[in-house]
Amino acid sequence: CAEWDNGGLPSWLTGALPPTRLRCADPEYLAEVDRWFDVLIPHVAARQLTRGGTVLMVQVENEYGSYGSDLTYLRHLADGLRERGIDVPLFTSDGPEDHMLTGGSVPGLLATVNFGSRPLEAFAKLAEHRPQDPPMCMEFWCGWFDHWGHDRVLRDPADAAKDLDAMLAAGASVNIYMAHGGTNFGTTAGANLAAPSLDGDYRPTVTSYDYDAPIDEAGRATPKFWAFREVLSAYRNEVDGPLPEPPAPTPVQARTSVPLAQGVRLEQVIDSAGLPEAVAPNPPTFEDLGIVHGIVRYTATVPGPRTAYPLVLRGLADRAQVAVDGVVLGVLERDRPADLSFAVPAEGARLELLVESMGRANYGPLVGERKGLTGGVLHERQYVHGWTARALPLDGPLPAVPWDAAADDAVDGPAFRRGFVTVGEPADAWLRPGGGKGYLWLNGFLLGRYWSAGPQRALYAPAPLWRPGPNELVVLTLDPPLTPAIPAAVDLLDSPVLSRRS
Repeated sequence: CAEWDNGGLPSWLTGALPPTRLRCADPEYLAEVDRWFDVLIPHVAARQLTRGGTVLMVQVENEYGSYGSDLTYLRHLADGLRERGIDVPLFTSDGPEDHMLTGGSVPGLLATVNFGSRPLEAFAKLAEHRPQDPPMCMEFWCGWFDHWGHDRVLRDPADAAKDLDAMLAAGASVNIYMAHGGTNFGTTAGANLAAPSLDGDYRPTVTSYDYDAPIDEAGRATPKFWAFREVLSAYRNEVDGPLPEPPAPTPVQARTSVPLAQGVRLEQVIDSAGLPEAVAPNPPTFEDLGIVHGIVRYTATVPGPRTAYPLVLRGLADRAQVAVDGVVLGVLERDRPADLSFAVPAEGARLELLVESMGRANYGPLVGERKGLTGGVLHERQYVHGWTARALPLDGPLPAVPWDAAADDAVDGPAFRRGFVTVGEPADAWLRPGGGKGYLWLNGFLLGRYWSAGPQRALYAPAPLWRPGPNELVVLTLDPPLTPAIPAAVDLLDSPVLSRRS
């Protein structure tokens, strides 16, 4: 799934159907799948090997046995692929465990397995279920993805090469995952929930999908590439000729620092470029408001008088900056309880919540989760009612920031900040906003989220996004007022920073 937001399912669909109706033979869900297949599959069919193209095989679902066991659903997908012109082999791909193979396999279709280690054990388990199928690892996990706030996950090249060699020596086929690292640009990075039940602590995935792959995010050969190359060369046919040399590394930009000279408060942008206000007794979710990802400003009046009680945001997804009568009390995060208590005077208090969505769960039973305030807001044990919500989508183009109203001096608190840098020939670079948390655009293209929690500290900005001459950098900083981490500049780097240490 490449740790894609919501497992690749659109939020408008999962907002309309509860998780229990997804990825099964639910008629409404299948109707949307069929509608999408009608658009997508003809493009795939035209590119099959049987028609002079490069598509060798087509996968039915993805690791479905880790999620469900609806054979009627899987047959519907397989039949739908055939009906729309797919004539190359179909296959399924699951973990090497009994319940995964029984739940995710389809009689008559090739079954393959996904794993990162102990290949002979995995193939033995596959053979128990499919003795007639050739052994194939469809996803050989030679690296791993990273979560915000956790250490980077690395795999020793020699260890990965040893398992690759063991598979080839056993006569198995293997697909290296990932052969080439990449980037989940914009807001497309998903999230995972901690094991064992996949509904534990929330762990959003970083923007980079470098994956510690043999070829890194920027297309450069790594030590793992050379280790794999040595293994693969031992299984080549002599008639193939000499191995080609990999291409030279692509050029990179010279290092510099780009001042963020202009700033417009986030509140101003929400007022001028946000969606129309919605009014409801309880806070509407992002799906209710019709946005995929972004910021929603929720406001309500808490009646008074009352003594200091804790604020509880039930089902917060995923992060909220809390202010009472214009004074920021702090930040609340999903699965990280904190005590934000406040008293209310007789005339009442204005409660304002700036809620940000991170990635949706991309694997497991919580695929299809909603974002925003999904369970209401309580002060002590009493629900707060009478909400106004205004959304600022961040999953599309850069919002229309009123730069003509920008302040040329420092703007405190959440704000859009802008700077320009002039380059000659476009080349790859990495952009590091410094501390804090937010979003970064290059020439109107959203590179993704940044966060000082690490391990990713700089966002990859490939050459095609740059222009000869002036280039616009826009940073949305979400840090509360008086936060030292609010960046005054963006560092333009010539190499990645994938470490919890800056």
